[in-house]
Amino acid sequence: MIAVSIVLIIAALVLIVTVLLQSSDESGISALSGQSSQSYFSKSKAKTLEAKLALGTKISAGVFVALSLLMLILKK
Repeated sequence: MIAVSIVLIIAALVLIVTVLLQSSDESGISALSGQSSQSYFSKSKAKTLEAKLALGTKISAGVFVALSLLMLILKK
């Protein structure tokens, strides 16, 4: 029970960090003014980092939900 709690806390911290590290999507506002601040190379580099962060967010969210349900079942 304590081990599940520790892993749940770690999953929550990883989820918080991965969400905070993701860049905000400002393309809608900049598209209105016609400005493009990213070149081809910086855009492709950001996509790979953002793809990894999105994958980390999905995995940590899944682990968090699964462990939360497991804790609920174990408490009964």
